[in-house]
Amino acid sequence: MHLETLKIYCDLADLRSFSKTAGKHLVSQSAVSQQVAQLEMEHKCQLLNRAKRPLELTPAGEIFYRAARDIVDRFELLKSELNSIKQKVQARINVGAIFSIGMYTLAEYLKKFMVKKPSVNVHVEYFDAEKIYGLVVSGELDIGLVAVPKMDKRLDVYEFEDEPLVLACSPRHPLADKSQIDIHQLQFERFIGFEQGVPTRNWIDGIFHRYNVAIRPVMEFDNVETVKRAVEINSGVSILPRPVILQEVKAGSIKAVEFSNERFVRPTGIIVRKNKALSTDARYLIDLLRKKT
Repeated sequence: MHLETLKIYCDLADLRSFSKTAGKHLVSQSAVSQQVAQLEMEHKCQLLNRAKRPLELTPAGEIFYRAARDIVDRFELLKSELNSIKQKVQARINVGAIFSIGMYTLAEYLKKFMVKKPSVNVHVEYFDAEKIYGLVVSGELDIGLVAVPKMDKRLDVYEFEDEPLVLACSPRHPLADKSQIDIHQLQFERFIGFEQGVPTRNWIDGIFHRYNVAIRPVMEFDNVETVKRAVEINSGVSILPRPVILQEVKAGSIKAVEFSNERFVRPTGIIVRKNKALSTDARYLIDLLRKKT
């Protein structure tokens, strides 16, 4: 059994597509199919349910996947550790975060980590949530940080921060002089929100639905920075996590108003691929984020 065959099988199990797996390994779909068939012949069991779309693993396929993934990950970790010794390369942890968490919430944790592990390079990149899930599953990211985390049998999901949600409005808006408001006061207000499919949008829509509040959407964006700019020029109001507007509140360009109904929060989470062979430094960072150290 060749390690490359195990890698192909693991990627096929993650991507659930012969064409995508073939493209990743620069081989033909037929070559991928033949290697999986060879594994099935060697172990005298069916690993894939090919009649399903997307592909599904059989119970035997799930067992084989977990073992193969462990072998591949351990081998990659072995190569990484040997290269670090041989080339004296800094240890590196690859982290993917949505922009609002990576820019505003993660910073304090990274400062604490750098005090304890100054020689470790924590490489942070910003992606949308769906991209982060995919990169964590494929092993290209060690740790992912997302808002409103979803459960996935391929991932370990840990709680991170519950970020307080506040009304964000221009200092010129009539609600700006309030210390607190009832969420029903947003009925038919001009509202600046996130685009459909953004997890935070779905979460805030759920709050409106729970309180039977109908807002008047005027603008929708895929990122928090553009939402803030639209709020600053008084194009409408928004509901945003308090950490992402601290600088604007301090500068006086945005007012943050609390809600009197309840303490609304946006849950965030840490995602890690199940059974991934993480370095000691990566495990320490996860414990730090989970406040276990």
